[in-house]
Amino acid sequence: MEPIVVIKRVLRPERLRRVPSQFSWVDQRLVREGYLERCDAPALALYLLLVTVADAQGLSYYGDATICRLLSLAPEPLERARRDLMAVGLIAYRRPLYQVLALDPPPPPRIPGVQPLRVALSRLPALTTRRTASTA
Repeated sequence: MEPIVVIKRVLRPERLRRVPSQFSWVDQRLVREGYLERCDAPALALYLLLVTVADAQGLSYYGDATICRLLSLAPEPLERARRDLMAVGLIAYRRPLYQVLALDPPPPPRIPGVQPLRVALSRLPALTTRRTASTA
């Protein structure tokens, strides 16, 4: 059986999306990496609102009363949605500030005196050259 080939075409060229100057589009990794599956509808609504209103650093000062009104949520479901998004790693929150977080994992914590392997390996040629020069 032959696969069906779907030819994509822009349906409304006059409404073609463009990346807005103030921020970017929603990252497709939300779907590909399973973030959406780990959130319920109120959490996803809150995330969409925060992505929409946040500045270029992902920051927003929208208050609980405004968010509840915009999303038709009571305070308890809003609090649960916020906790869920924080647990999944999509937002950070410290009243009154929200930050939409990058989907990239944070770098591993640095242990004093311990260097990443790539840094240590990159220094090997210099150490070898110094050692050879000092023994000559």
